[in-house]
Amino acid sequence: MMDRLKPLAPYLKRYWKSLAWGGVAVIFYNSLKVLLPIVIGHAIDDMRHGSITQQKVVTHALSLLAVASGSAVFLYITRQVIIGASREIEYDLRNDLFANLERQEPGFYHTHRTGDIMARTTNDLNAVRQLLGPAIMYSANTLVFTCAALPFMYRISHKLTFFAFVPLPAASVLVQYFGNRIHRRFERIQSMFSDISAKAQENFSGARLIRAFAQEDAEIASFELANREYIRRSLHLVRLMAMLWPTLEFVLGLSLMITLLVGGHEVAQHHISVGEFTSFNVYMVQLIWPIIAIGWVINLFQRGTASVARIDELLKQQPTIADDPTLLACRPHPNTPTPDDALVSSTLPLCNLGGDIQFKNLSFAYPSGPTVLDNINLHIPAGSSLAVVGPTGSGKSTLVSLIARLEDAAPGMVLLDGAPIRSYPLAEIRANIGFVPQETFLFSDTIRHNISFGAPDATDRQIEDAASTAHIRTEILEFPRGFDTMVGERGVTLSGGQKQRTSIARAIIRDPRILILDDALASVDTYTEEKILQGLAKVMQGRTTIFISHRISTARHADQIAVLVQGRIAELGTHDELIALNGYYTSLFEKQRLEEEISVAS
Repeated sequence: MMDRLKPLAPYLKRYWKSLAWGGVAVIFYNSLKVLLPIVIGHAIDDMRHGSITQQKVVTHALSLLAVASGSAVFLYITRQVIIGASREIEYDLRNDLFANLERQEPGFYHTHRTGDIMARTTNDLNAVRQLLGPAIMYSANTLVFTCAALPFMYRISHKLTFFAFVPLPAASVLVQYFGNRIHRRFERIQSMFSDISAKAQENFSGARLIRAFAQEDAEIASFELANREYIRRSLHLVRLMAMLWPTLEFVLGLSLMITLLVGGHEVAQHHISVGEFTSFNVYMVQLIWPIIAIGWVINLFQRGTASVARIDELLKQQPTIADDPTLLACRPHPNTPTPDDALVSSTLPLCNLGGDIQFKNLSFAYPSGPTVLDNINLHIPAGSSLAVVGPTGSGKSTLVSLIARLEDAAPGMVLLDGAPIRSYPLAEIRANIGFVPQETFLFSDTIRHNISFGAPDATDRQIEDAASTAHIRTEILEFPRGFDTMVGERGVTLSGGQKQRTSIARAIIRDPRILILDDALASVDTYTEEKILQGLAKVMQGRTTIFISHRISTARHADQIAVLVQGRIAELGTHDELIALNGYYTSLFEKQRLEEEISVAS
């Protein structure tokens, strides 16, 4: 059991004071609770052997009230402190889990289903909280009260105590037997819950596609099948729990029956008084709920430990793309003002990037996949522009993802300002890059917040200027709420072109040293494309810009154009130089010009 809880040790250590105070409250609560049967027994014997007076009745009643009130106060403190600590640990666990998931590279989410991750961060986390809160509290109360009550029960009658506790080892065996089976079944239930969550998430995200292919009934039937399996596994656990609790109650009933038979004989033989026999029975009644609760606590422990393992699996997941542990510092870019007395080593990489990018003998392949990029040698001077064209699947998006370290090339193959890219902090690299990915993603928020996502301190004027450059401002202002319009899940209320232009505005507003547009104009018409390029012309001045495009109209004005074919640079040069080569670029140019002529003629 302790091995299963080992991942929680840092959190338990962090809140050990709260748990310790909770332990103190548990001791005081049960110390007062254990006095209650003594007070009751004393009152019965006192009023049985002596004269019953109003004063005695009031005295004993007040004694019972005092003990009950004291135990109630400490029970409140126990619940407040221990349950409160479990909530604090849940808060820390959720934060740590989210932070670790945020650090993972994009490839992590290609191999881990979103629904499964959501199940672990909700359902499993709740099971862990119940383990650290109610399970610990009821276990502590049961253990302390049993240990405190036993000496009093033994003092009343060691014979009666022995016979009353004879059936209880059977309860321990039952708990152990059922506990292991509950653990295994709950692990299977949680795994099935992850499958259901993943299926629901995929259906909600792909709602348009499902409707377009008229697959609603098929998906409903598929979900019903998975849901039925989940219920089947859950009912197996229910049946197991249904067997555990009645069995425990039977054992306890047997114990009470033995207590009545043996205790009645002890009273008849005048070995114990009626008051002592009453006290003993009150102790047994007080032990009934804690022992019955063992079944529920075991359920919580087994559920919780199964969930701890699932959460720990995510917490242990280390990002494959991370800062080098030996990375110590960096030096400012020459254009950045520094104090006169600042001593800066010239061997350190630059902090503020100049934007010079170089690929040296770059080859790259995804895990368990073929080579995507093969022996790429390319230099993009700071402040210049590069257009990358080529057929689908030639490695264009992969090439630019290596600049932002969304994917990682081998050491020394990608250089920034002459230094290996891994010698820069990840945060510093990405802070200097404005990236418009091929697959546009907008948050379910306002247009204003989506544009200012990478620059949260941006003013309204800066947001509108960025929107103007991306040629989207006029359309935004036509919405009833303008920039405060909610875009819906993944920007569903906007057209493809509007989403792309919003993403361009989001990249521009960061004022990056490197601007990367990965096929960012694919969803706009040629007229809008020309307007956006005119707006970008001013933005591109002094910064490194990389376009990935299938359109020659986007690429032709770049300082240099690289043609990627099957992961290799097949052609490199300016627009005029590539036209003169009469190769892939020329054929693409002629094809698109013909399409434009046909379009105009029609």
